[in-house]
Amino acid sequence: MKAILCEEFGPPDLLQLREVDAPEPRSGQVRIRVEACGVNFPESLIIQNKYQFKAELPFTPGGEVAGVVDAVGDGVTDFRPGDTVMTMALTGGYAEQIVVDQDAIMPRPEAMPSKIAAGFTMTYGTSMHALKQRANLAKGETLLVLGAGGGVGLAAVEIGKAMGATVIAAASSQEKLDAAKRAGADYGINYAQEELRGRIKEITKGRGVDVFYDPVGGDLFETCLRSMAWGGRALVVGFAAGEIPKVAVNLTLLKGCAIVGVFWGAFRKMEPDADQENFSQLFKWFEEGKLNPQISKAYPLADAGSALSALVNREVVGKVILVP
Repeated sequence: MKAILCEEFGPPDLLQLREVDAPEPRSGQVRIRVEACGVNFPESLIIQNKYQFKAELPFTPGGEVAGVVDAVGDGVTDFRPGDTVMTMALTGGYAEQIVVDQDAIMPRPEAMPSKIAAGFTMTYGTSMHALKQRANLAKGETLLVLGAGGGVGLAAVEIGKAMGATVIAAASSQEKLDAAKRAGADYGINYAQEELRGRIKEITKGRGVDVFYDPVGGDLFETCLRSMAWGGRALVVGFAAGEIPKVAVNLTLLKGCAIVGVFWGAFRKMEPDADQENFSQLFKWFEEGKLNPQISKAYPLADAGSALSALVNREVVGKVILVP
């Protein structure tokens, strides 16, 4: 089979398309013929050996996969060849086939095409965990989403609206704000052209936001922390800007607010039942038309490096996927 290999740690342009042996499922494992694979920011860190998970060279990046079961190992009872499924693994997804443990697989909703399913698991899983378990977002609250034109940002906008919040989308271009508007955002702020704190104050009539969702990091974090309502929750989701913010913690005292970490990968391992409940609700919202994932572009497998570079350079609106 064909697969993308990371043979040395470094930037996306070092990734290579190779012919490798197809993986065989062991006991309790399932092999999936990959129909589409999502491209996600953590993969840019894994291939540089800068992520908390350390992969051994050579390896195939990626793991947000939608496809069809084509083989099962001993002891697998929940899946059989021909089942349409989706999964999230740490590595192995940028390939024509992937093997994963059966516990990591979910049946794919009948109404969800493979290209949509391949961009659903990480973005919506992360945003749902952030807003439900970590922020306890309540109906009628105000949610500010930074990086609202990216995959997790757009998912947060949609989930926030489904949970009954007023959503303010903040992004660096009008194109990204237009995508957030399609996702249901009530207000938009172009922080490349507008003064973010002033616009937040204007929109909220001086009250501030109850929750802000930050997958970007950098200088904007403190700006938003200063723009919080009393009792607000600041969600630390990621650092796409490349800089981990450092803030004066006395701001949390003055605002009576909390800075809350979001690590969906650990959550799904520590609390699998709660994660499954999240996805049951997400699938229900999808079937009701409340979630409409936006795919920016589908790249062929051979162009995996270009796809990941476009994501890292923040040239993407919505999700990017690979199609073997």
